[in-house]
Amino acid sequence: MSGHSKWSTIKHKKAATDAKRGKLFTKLSKEIIVAAKQGGADAEMNFRLRMAIQIAKDNNMPADNIERAIKKGGGEGADGDSMSEITYEGYGPGGVGIMLQTLTDNRNRTVSDIRSTLTRAGGNMAESGAVAWQFEQKGVIVVKVTDSEAEEIALMAIEHGASDFETYDGTLHIYTDPSSLETIRTSISSNTNIQINSTDLSMIPSSTIMLETNKALQTLKLLDTLEELEDVQKVYSNADFPEEALLNFETA
Repeated sequence: MSGHSKWSTIKHKKAATDAKRGKLFTKLSKEIIVAAKQGGADAEMNFRLRMAIQIAKDNNMPADNIERAIKKGGGEGADGDSMSEITYEGYGPGGVGIMLQTLTDNRNRTVSDIRSTLTRAGGNMAESGAVAWQFEQKGVIVVKVTDSEAEEIALMAIEHGASDFETYDGTLHIYTDPSSLETIRTSISSNTNIQINSTDLSMIPSSTIMLETNKALQTLKLLDTLEELEDVQKVYSNADFPEEALLNFETA
């Protein structure tokens, strides 16, 4: 799972820029709208909406934006009616598997954007199921920790149902069955002063492919470009990256 922790840590850093944040808020709003449209505007009764709101808060999305999106999804707008949820699969440089979760009102535009982005990077689209079998949905909590705190927090998470964890670049990544996600987050926030960077439902690869530096840089750029596409909500891959490539990518 190390590829996931490295990539998610980089994304968190890059999301701090204003341009990226504007696009991020748009994606978060779309997820809230669809969640409220499908399961109702009462977050207490709608797990997907609770998750969407929590993720928006983790990314410092203004409360007014969140409330506006909930109202749109709850019936004060038709935004959610026109959007379809579609998962696309493909391959990137070095044969890494890529999964893309999208929310779109124009399937032709979405698939065209994804196909052309993959092709330019030396990748290609894949048949449905060709990549997905390598991934499993997990709840992921990322917390900022010191070395001395990591073990204590990991043990607390395991006591409340976490299945695995790993550390990377000053962060602890906790993996769990989706049903335990809220319980673990509540336990950490209630019993510690640890900063929770993010809470999410993610597709985690069962194994990863370590790429050599050039292929790793190509893949990092590809994943970043796919993340920026208008209709793409989330991007997952089974790539793992050498530290040299991560450093070069972050400073590019």
